Amino acid sequence: MDKRIINLKGMDFDIYSLNTIVVGTGAAGFNAADSLYSLGQKDIAIVTEGINMGTSRNTGSDKQTYYKLTLAGDEPDSIVAMAETLYDGGSMHGDIALVEAALSAQSFYKLVNIGVPFPHNSYGEYVGYKTDHDPRQRATSCGPLTSKYMTEKLEDQVRARGIHIFDGYLVIGILTEDRNKSIGLIALDMDNLDSPNMGITLFNCTNIIYATGGPAGIYYTSVYPESQTGASGIAYEAGARGINLTESQYGIASTKFRWNLSGTYQQVIPRYVSTDADGNDEREFLEDYFPEPGKMLDAIFLKGYQWPFDPRKIDNYGSSLIDILVYNETQIKGRRVFLDFTQNPSWGSKDGELDFSLLGDESYEYLKNSHALFGTPIERLAKMNMPAIELYKSNGIDLTSEYLEIDVCAQHNNGGLLGNIWYESNLKHFFPVGEVNGTFGIYRPGGSALNSTQVGSFRAAQYIATNYRRSPLSIEDFLNIATDQVMEKVQIARAFRDNIGNESTVFSKRENMQRSMTRAGAHIRSLTECQKAIKNCQSEWSRLTVDTRLSSITELPEAFRNRDILITQYVYLNAIEAYIKEGGRSRGSYLVHDDEGVLPIDGLPEEFRYALDDGSLNNKVGEIELCINDGELLCSTEWKPVRPIPIEDNWFENIWNAYRNNKIIK
Repeated sequence: MDKRIINLKGMDFDIYSLNTIVVGTGAAGFNAADSLYSLGQKDIAIVTEGINMGTSRNTGSDKQTYYKLTLAGDEPDSIVAMAETLYDGGSMHGDIALVEAALSAQSFYKLVNIGVPFPHNSYGEYVGYKTDHDPRQRATSCGPLTSKYMTEKLEDQVRARGIHIFDGYLVIGILTEDRNKSIGLIALDMDNLDSPNMGITLFNCTNIIYATGGPAGIYYTSVYPESQTGASGIAYEAGARGINLTESQYGIASTKFRWNLSGTYQQVIPRYVSTDADGNDEREFLEDYFPEPGKMLDAIFLKGYQWPFDPRKIDNYGSSLIDILVYNETQIKGRRVFLDFTQNPSWGSKDGELDFSLLGDESYEYLKNSHALFGTPIERLAKMNMPAIELYKSNGIDLTSEYLEIDVCAQHNNGGLLGNIWYESNLKHFFPVGEVNGTFGIYRPGGSALNSTQVGSFRAAQYIATNYRRSPLSIEDFLNIATDQVMEKVQIARAFRDNIGNESTVFSKRENMQRSMTRAGAHIRSLTECQKAIKNCQSEWSRLTVDTRLSSITELPEAFRNRDILITQYVYLNAIEAYIKEGGRSRGSYLVHDDEGVLPIDGLPEEFRYALDDGSLNNKVGEIELCINDGELLCSTEWKPVRPIPIEDNWFENIWNAYRNNKIIK
């Protein structure tokens, strides 16, 4: 790595030159750097806005799942069978599904070997269980904090190797040559914002591995950690294409401490309580919509392992009806919704005791086998999963004595930036990995995202170490290409800085943008609301630097985050609009308003009228590209057929010959 100071238009900037920059310090970013080093490419560094930020380190669930090939027992499995499971989720390329399956065992065992405590039996078999959209028992878990353990152990690897980490650097632009190839990055050194150059730092690099996570900041109701906002917008701005941006996952989560409320949190059957905005007028609202208490209790129970909102699970008082009823209370009526674990639902109870005979066979047998046919929800939770109580207590919430505020929240993006089987974007030398990569389609098995962080980052490292080993551009050539792009960002930074005053609008603007996206582009969608939100984005964009006021220079990074969020929202909303115009209806984890559809139940507002998608778009992917023309945001969408799972001639002698002659990694 070479460091120099250069002068542009009278301003001095630090510029670092090296082969590869990894952006992000989650499970994908750390694995990318560690893998590059192992493969012999050591001219690398990591850039992160905060080493302890991001989803991998700060999120989890009741039992956070890692999905991989079956590695225990006598149940048959194969790489192709796992690929078929991924591919059958719809709108997923078969060649990428094959890669994700093929490297799952290798990636898993690497994590085991560096100390991630996945459980095995006395014979060394790594046992598993079935997760959602999983026909076998491929899932495993270290408990609620699986991704945190992964990130910490991978960080240990990176630190042991002495890989340099630029901590506290916010990337605000991807520098390209003719919007076809990435050549570097522009970032803010957040410890030097008050310097004459506002902390602007340049990175001249041959390759970028982009591990910035999902676009968490675009939504108001979100279970992503507050430290995670994402950085997809600047990738779209640079010319990277998106794929399957319509396909996000949403579900019920707590909002004070952001956490998925799946598994035993629902299986213990807590009370759902609604209040007014001030916490008054308490009422149990679910009973207004179910025909009998047994159906309501079963629906609550089933939210445990039917956690993501799914329009296929609305009919006949299914579990996803609860998501709609919560949304109706919070987003339409403006009320607040809580889970109460201290008391049983009053409908279905007598003298405070739950009548378990009202439960269906599945709910009853599960609680019976768990020795939990007794007491209150909190007592059942203590019996079945005491760490679930301790988790909230360690975050300042005592479930034994207080209500837990909830909403339907954005949780994961199946789509994202386009990548090929080596996870390289249409923007050459730019490799989106982890959740920022649009690996998956409509449905995916639970835990497959964690596998993807490891597979994608390793594949990118493989390709770079084999094919992209050259040194970065000379400083002169780099500046000839990048100076105008750099100065454009400098002008934006100056415009934000010139608006420093006594009052800040940064966070109020972000909240308004996020509320608009949650209303129009989350799990309840309509063409009308989507188009309104698109116009709102265009209006916000036209006056962003004018209307943004900072209280001090320390808010400059937040202003750039708002800019990134706004670009991302615009691209995502255009993808949703294109899907609906293409004839797409309710599928995956979202409901699309349909005038010719049906209401989930009588008495709900018309915006919930829907029809299930007929599957005609399951064999296609929507690719979208952003163009900024004379300051105006424009998007174009292209529908492409999914690529099938490859059928390979795996005759050993042929593969061995190709491998020895370096014809595989290409």
